[in-house]
Amino acid sequence: MKRFVLGGSVLVFSVSCASASRVARLPEEEAGPPATLVSARPSRKEMVRRILPHNVRLVATDGGEPRRTASGVVVGTERTAQGVASFVLTNAHAVVTSDLKAPALKIVIDGRGDAAEYPAEVVATGEVPALDLALLRVPGVALPAVALADDDELEPGEDVVVAASPYGRALSISGGMVSQVEWDAETKRPRMLKTDAPIGYGASGGGIFSLETGRLLAIVEGYRTAQVGFEVAAQAYSFDVPMPGETFAAPTAKVRGFLEAKGFGRLLAQGERSGSQPPTARR
Repeated sequence: MKRFVLGGSVLVFSVSCASASRVARLPEEEAGPPATLVSARPSRKEMVRRILPHNVRLVATDGGEPRRTASGVVVGTERTAQGVASFVLTNAHAVVTSDLKAPALKIVIDGRGDAAEYPAEVVATGEVPALDLALLRVPGVALPAVALADDDELEPGEDVVVAASPYGRALSISGGMVSQVEWDAETKRPRMLKTDAPIGYGASGGGIFSLETGRLLAIVEGYRTAQVGFEVAAQAYSFDVPMPGETFAAPTAKVRGFLEAKGFGRLLAQGERSGSQPPTARR
């Protein structure tokens, strides 16, 4: 990763001794070009502020009652004769409603002290577990589309934040780094990403973002757990806890392939124009 510093012109003062009659000057050709001002890297707070608007909360209801929750990332918005609609990417396993009697899906956009809800419909799904992705259409709202990272941006050690809605709560942020990138031997493209950023139930479909560029690196699919057992008064109990560094995610190579295969490749260009990448260069 490149690091950037705030540069500026340097003033050099010449101080002559008491007996000097005049100050020597450097020839014009030796002075060199003026220093160039380089944009400072945004702070963590500034970057998170840019990232959050691309994320939503997903709720599956049964007869109006919440039954399960997940997270999602906005990948595009369209305006047609029928009106405006946004498209949200999440996990395919998160939109399964076959076990519900009167199922409905909605996205929730959390504000400061309030929340806006919009009905959502599934327009594309992948095959689980190979392609655990789904695309939702959300009519009546225009949301900012995220920019997807290039394949070569996925590197172990990259500082990241995960934006998700664990346990059905409002959006929250957890931090960490890319702990592993698994590459496909045939296509030479990333097929799986892992991060050590902590997540919880309901974070499925959440976005993993680069703290350097603000771009989307991957979509959370799940996490490996370890079972912890203990005994109280001769009664055995156990519970599962997420293992650090074992959060699995679908990298942007999968996201691009999914959208193109399902006929929504047109949405990809929107993210590239969204301006979610800050004015700093990448390696």
